[in-house]
Amino acid sequence: MGMTDLFSVAGKTVLVTGGSRGIGLMIAQGFVQAGAHVIISSRKADVCQKVAEELSAQGRCEAIPADLGHDGGAEGLAAAVRERTDRLDVLVNNAGATWGAPLEAYPEAAFDKLWAVNVKAVFRLTTALLPALRAAASADDPARVITIGSVDGLRVPVMEVYAYSATKAAVHMLTRSLAHQLADDHITVNAIAPGPFESRMMAFALDDPASRAAVAKQVPLGRIGRPEDMAGTAIYLSSRAGAYLTGAVIPVDGGITTHG
Repeated sequence: MGMTDLFSVAGKTVLVTGGSRGIGLMIAQGFVQAGAHVIISSRKADVCQKVAEELSAQGRCEAIPADLGHDGGAEGLAAAVRERTDRLDVLVNNAGATWGAPLEAYPEAAFDKLWAVNVKAVFRLTTALLPALRAAASADDPARVITIGSVDGLRVPVMEVYAYSATKAAVHMLTRSLAHQLADDHITVNAIAPGPFESRMMAFALDDPASRAAVAKQVPLGRIGRPEDMAGTAIYLSSRAGAYLTGAVIPVDGGITTHG
C-alpha cells in the first residue's frame, strides 16, 4: 500500500455534528477536500445549509440540521442520516457547549445543559447509528467514531468551567468504554482532546490580541491550533493508517498537557 492510500478517506461517508463552525467546520472541510462525502449537522438550519453549500464548492457536502440538546435530537438526526445512506464510515461527535461562572455562582442548569449536549447526545447518536456503522465496518477497514473532548477534561482548566471540564472528562471515559464494547463489531472509537483553536468558545480569549498572545504563550509550541492540525488528526484516525487504534484520547494541544 502506498502512502497516499494509507491516509486516504476518499469515498467514505462522514457525519460531523456541530459541523458549521469552529472545530467541526475544520474537520468537515478537511474531509470534503480529501474526497469524502460529508454530512454536517448543526442547530441552526439556515447556517447549516449555507455552510454545506459553501463546502460543496470543494467537494461533496450536505446538511441535516438537528438540535442535540434535547432528548429527540439524536434519534431524529440518526433517522435522517439513515434515510440518505445505509452505511456510515465515520461519525464525528463534535457538537458541544460550554459555560463559565465563578464557583459559588455556578448554576445547576449548566450541568444539566452540558451533560445533555456533551455526553448524552454522544451516547445516543452513536448507539442510534450503530446499524449504519456496522454496515460500513470490516476487519481490515473498521468504521470509525471520533469524539471531541478537550484538554480541559485531562487537566484542571485555568478558567472556571466546572461543568464543561467534567463533561469532557466523561466524554473521554465514554470513548474508552465504547471502544471496548464495539471492538468485536470492527468499530473503533477514539477521542481528540483539542487545546486552543479558533472557535466561538475561545473567541473571548482569542479575539483580543493581548489575550491571544497570553494564550499562545502558555502553549509549549507557541501558537494557536490551525485547521489542518485538527483535520489532519481526524483524517488519520479515519484512514487505513489509524485502523489499529481504538480507545485512545489524543491531545492536539501544542504540548499543553505536558504541564500535567
